[in-house]
Amino acid sequence: MQWHTVARHHCELGESPFWHPQEQTLYWVDIVGRQILRANVYMGTVEAWDMPSEPGCIAPAASGGLVIALRHGIFRAREWRGALQPIVTLPYDTTTVRANDGKCDPLGRFWVGTLDESKTHRAAGLYAVDCRQGRTPLVRQHVADALTANGLAWSPDGHTLYWADTPNHRVKAWDCDLQSNTLSAPRVFQSFAPKPDGWQWGAPMPYGGRPDGAAVDVQGNYWVALYEGQRVCQFAPGGRLLMEIPTPTPCPTMPCFGGEDLKTLYLTSARHGRSARELAAFPQSGCVFSTRVDVTGLPVSCFVDD
Repeated sequence: MQWHTVARHHCELGESPFWHPQEQTLYWVDIVGRQILRANVYMGTVEAWDMPSEPGCIAPAASGGLVIALRHGIFRAREWRGALQPIVTLPYDTTTVRANDGKCDPLGRFWVGTLDESKTHRAAGLYAVDCRQGRTPLVRQHVADALTANGLAWSPDGHTLYWADTPNHRVKAWDCDLQSNTLSAPRVFQSFAPKPDGWQWGAPMPYGGRPDGAAVDVQGNYWVALYEGQRVCQFAPGGRLLMEIPTPTPCPTMPCFGGEDLKTLYLTSARHGRSARELAAFPQSGCVFSTRVDVTGLPVSCFVDD
């Protein structure tokens, strides 16, 4: 597969991409750079919107604009560069925990995973924010005792939820009842070999990376970016590896499907904290890439708050 650079914009930590079907534009965030970005992929132009704190994830809203998970709370913007209207704060210590990977479920709740910057307290988790029918925001914590939330996705029928705690090198699956907003029957969907002690990019010892962001196609296959593994893997619903795609950067972060036919795979990446030697070898680290695939992806789910 041949990858193309979507735009010559380098993020420190690109994440949370989605294809906006009405606008025909690609959105994503730079967490470390504290920006939300969107690109006209046909023109190669990028617009940036500065945020007051790190944007962990975003999603389109059904009535227009975005829902945004910042370090210090969940916010609603009715239009691009519009006022940030506070929705709710999540129950974590913002001095050591921030929002990370997240997206909306098929019914319009905004699910937000968090990241424990201490890397020791296991203070991260997974939350669902329900604002449907204009109700007072209802927050439910579904998973706790984690370090780095990633890999969130649903099966096409919504009955299976996938989620990863990245440092564990595992993706788990749950039975998901969207109507009652409950998870049950947790099990390991995929396990990856741990990072060897002392491993750095360019080391002779092999390392396949750890699970970062993910997406699901219409056949139910799970596509996950392997951070430091320089690859995206496609797994069948039963867990069998179907395809492994080398990426143009060692640190891919999250795929999404887009384009008019949802057969373009977009991929964000990172350059933050990478060595000068690695960045010299991969100068496009931090860019967004695209490639064509043979299967249609699931469209993005929108946030519902009215």
